[in-house]
Amino acid sequence: MESIFNIRILCDPNTYEYYLEEDDHARSMTNWIVHSSELSQALSDSREVAQSIFLEDIPSARDYLSLAVEALKEKQCLRFDYAPYTRSTPTRDVVLEPYFLKLFKQRWYVTGRVPADKAIKTYALDRMISPVLTGISYAVPDDFDAESYFRDSFGIVFTQGEVKNVMLKVDSRQAKYFRALPLHHSQQELIHDTYSIFTYRLKITADFIQELLSHGSGVMVMQPPELRAMILNELRATLALYD
Repeated sequence: MESIFNIRILCDPNTYEYYLEEDDHARSMTNWIVHSSELSQALSDSREVAQSIFLEDIPSARDYLSLAVEALKEKQCLRFDYAPYTRSTPTRDVVLEPYFLKLFKQRWYVTGRVPADKAIKTYALDRMISPVLTGISYAVPDDFDAESYFRDSFGIVFTQGEVKNVMLKVDSRQAKYFRALPLHHSQQELIHDTYSIFTYRLKITADFIQELLSHGSGVMVMQPPELRAMILNELRATLALYD
């Protein structure tokens, strides 16, 4: 428990009661494991209604998640070919020192250092081709903080850009969804009669822009000006397809 999930099981000598000592990330991991276990049990008890239960497919979990977890646990480099959607030919023989895994939008990603490029990069597990453990050991630098790496990002896209103050005007119906599932941990809300103002502190990335566009007319960007311009350019390009 301690080596894999950073959770310590301790005992209070005064009451002889056991308790868990864990940080916020470990607690979220514990909650996820418990939820997954409960879901598995619920589904196993519901085989007679299996045809009435519909789940989202996560191809990356089906193929290479266990291998990526093993690489993290054993601190072994991964070698694979990589075929992103943005390129017509795959990149051959990528060697990666995995630092952490992240689930985002039903896809698993692994982030780590690529020694050949001397850079930290992120790869989607479902775009890997024939990944294998190399047997080559590595160590995560002491000054690398996985929690802070994406702290100022919406999703999985990392940028060296500045953190911006983002302000959104959201209609009252859509605001309920934002309230239930915040877009980012920095989310703050100011409620008005027919709308809410949501504010954030984050970096502007392509996946954040796509998220805002997905909410249609229910969301309007108020600040910063450069984000407004990016949204307008995307909307104009979309409208041009129908003109």
